[in-house]
Amino acid sequence: MALTTPEQYEDSLRKMNFRIYLMGELVEIPVDHPIIRPSMNSVKMTYALAQDPEHEDLMTATSHLTGKKINRFCHLHRNTEDLIKKVKMHRLLGQKTGACFQRCVGMDAINAVDSVTFEMDKKLGTKYHERFIKSSR
Repeated sequence: MALTTPEQYEDSLRKMNFRIYLMGELVEIPVDHPIIRPSMNSVKMTYALAQDPEHEDLMTATSHLTGKKINRFCHLHRNTEDLIKKVKMHRLLGQKTGACFQRCVGMDAINAVDSVTFEMDKKLGTKYHERFIKSSR
């Protein structure tokens, strides 16, 4: 599967059945709302830069699970180089958007689950990490 484009990301949001209220008012088309749109544009930039050959090294990684090129926001850190690229990626996005690009918490969460389930399984003999990795493929 190819990397998701900014347009595919926006289209996926348009297909979702959101029920969003903003300042007490129902937002009919959240994707086009002037208060929501800037945040969505920042997220779109995470997809756009991953498509740009100039920024491919920072914005993408090869998954150790599938061997495929993926957006770095979906990548499980494997080494110091991954962490350095993550920081440089954040700097680049901050320069390009001047805003929060909304995906950091998810990236940190999947990496925390990877690490914690690995340690739990080692200590407790559970299979959480194995299931997490299987669901990540």
